[in-house]
Amino acid sequence: MTSIVDVHVPAGTQSRPASLISKAIPVVVAAGLGLVLLYGAAFAETPALHNAAHDGRHSAGFPCH
Repeated sequence: MTSIVDVHVPAGTQSRPASLISKAIPVVVAAGLGLVLLYGAAFAETPALHNAAHDGRHSAGFPCH
């Protein structure tokens, strides 16, 4: 025998779908941080850091020269 359980959620506690802005904020922050790190390493004075960024661009398939 199957029984149906009636579960009531108190008013005001129902979850709402996340708005577009709340979904976009982490994406924009992550993209911005990635660009800062990429360009920061690309123009770095330290040759090892610059070469690592250079090799990373090549391995990702981006031409750089």
